[in-house]
Amino acid sequence: MAYRPIEDYGAVGDMRTAALVSSEGSVDWLCLPTFDSPSAFAALLDDARGGHFRIAPVGNATSSQSYLERTNVLVTTFQGPDAVVTVTDFMTVDEPAPGPELVRLVRCHRGTAELMVELAPRLDYARGRTLIAPLGQKAVLATKDGHMLSVSSSVPLTTPDGTAGARFVLHEGDRAAFALRWGDPSPPPADCAALEARVGRAVRFWRQVSGEWHYAGRWPELVNRSLLALHLLLYAPTGAMCAALTTSLPEHIGGARNWDYRYCWLRDSAFALDLFHRLGHREHTLPFLRWLALAEGEGAALRPLYPIAYIEGADSLQEQLLDHLEGYRASRPVRIGNAASDQFQLDVYGELVLAIYTYYRQGGQVDDALWRLVVSLVEAALARWQEPDNGIWEVRSQPRHFVVSKVMAWAAVDRGLRLAQGLRRPVDLDRWRRARDRIRQEVLEQGWDSRRGSFVQSYGGRALDSALLLLPLVGFLPATDPRIVATVEAVRRELGPVFLRRYLPEEAPDGLDEEEGAFLLCSLWLAQVLALMGRVEEALDVFQQVAGLGRGLGLYAEMVDPTTGRFLGNYPQAYTHIALVDTALVLDKVLADGRRLPAVVRRD
Repeated sequence: MAYRPIEDYGAVGDMRTAALVSSEGSVDWLCLPTFDSPSAFAALLDDARGGHFRIAPVGNATSSQSYLERTNVLVTTFQGPDAVVTVTDFMTVDEPAPGPELVRLVRCHRGTAELMVELAPRLDYARGRTLIAPLGQKAVLATKDGHMLSVSSSVPLTTPDGTAGARFVLHEGDRAAFALRWGDPSPPPADCAALEARVGRAVRFWRQVSGEWHYAGRWPELVNRSLLALHLLLYAPTGAMCAALTTSLPEHIGGARNWDYRYCWLRDSAFALDLFHRLGHREHTLPFLRWLALAEGEGAALRPLYPIAYIEGADSLQEQLLDHLEGYRASRPVRIGNAASDQFQLDVYGELVLAIYTYYRQGGQVDDALWRLVVSLVEAALARWQEPDNGIWEVRSQPRHFVVSKVMAWAAVDRGLRLAQGLRRPVDLDRWRRARDRIRQEVLEQGWDSRRGSFVQSYGGRALDSALLLLPLVGFLPATDPRIVATVEAVRRELGPVFLRRYLPEEAPDGLDEEEGAFLLCSLWLAQVLALMGRVEEALDVFQQVAGLGRGLGLYAEMVDPTTGRFLGNYPQAYTHIALVDTALVLDKVLADGRRLPAVVRRD
């Protein structure tokens, strides 16, 4: 099996972990028991050694994938000369089990098909040997260092050479079933009828979830699919948002910009909270807000990211290299952990206060604990806003005075003031106002380069940065301000014009001498700003070009190669899906207003 394009994968999950299933019917990525646990299947990062779980017809067949409507139940359809077969994949979300469970149902819809199963679990990132032993004729147990994974089957399995497999024939109307369980040494039989009944329960669960948000705009399918994708990235016990399902998918094929995104970035979670609040969807945001309120004692020591199960005791983010894996399409290194957890990222304070402010604006109750968190975040921003930081892009070079970081510190104080006034909470309003105005004035003076005629990435530098598109989106300046218009034109001219690079590393060193693709989030910010400037046709064109990359499944990666249209970077990416829905909301509002231009549509 050759490496598949990133966009050729569908995702299924249980809001604790998730699997990527290729259009060839192969589970090539699955970490157990949580998103950031070691992998059980990692063919995505090493086709030969990583491990996979494939079900497919023998012989030639074309394949396609789709989700059952308004669900995260994935169907892979194989069409051959003699038969049509489907493989339906989902993870159980409402069934008691020792650990996560992946169900794979096979059905022959026409003709007669011979099918093959290849089961090659490689626990712990394929570090060392995984032992595979039969459990009777129709189940196997894979073990390594006390961890275990079982697979039960409705057809007999063989266990040659450290793998398990089967070949079987299905006639029209026949079916087969497989159930993979984590931590269960005695799995129940794979009863086709019982497992098929769970499909109905999974469908009802996801359709109930998709009925919890309120969107009545022009792009219901795109918005609904993006929100369902975001729920695949939610860690249900806490409401923490996993930035992406994968690690080390390269930002440039053959390059070293390969990072582990399977953690909770406070930035990503804050943007997700903000979006969910604006859609009236608070069920999964309240646990995370409560967790943040409990963590308020950390104040200025808040880290940029945390293990996905941090609240449950997990706390290791030490960055390591997995040298035994070759990487996706030979893109080394493969990394686990993320050294950005030790960085100082000033922007985090603003993003969290923006999310809490939106929660308040949408009718949420800001109790004493949540208010203490707001005060802690604002005071931390005030205490540290004059320090250089690693910025929104987490550069690995020397910290700098990033313009967007300062603007997000301004946003923390600005929204903190609005909350204090709206809630009539006692704070030193004059001190906060003076600080807010001082930050703003400094950014206007030191963040603007009169020679370039635009805002720049950092004080004293001349490099452009697509993150500058955030300035009007958080209300720092109106989108129609001449300084914003000039900055947008400069960004499009040098970093775009549609699929934008974040910045040019040769002009803004980030500690890595490597290329990267175009960042989809930045293109979506561009669409929003163009809409607010009144350039609605241009905004729609940018939005539709990005949206068109989602193929049939509506899943999006971090980046794209503008020349080939192939996805790059980790997948599916929370930030991209958040921005897709954000952009749809902005365009809906601007179009509904008859192109009358509000200064700020989001987070006002």
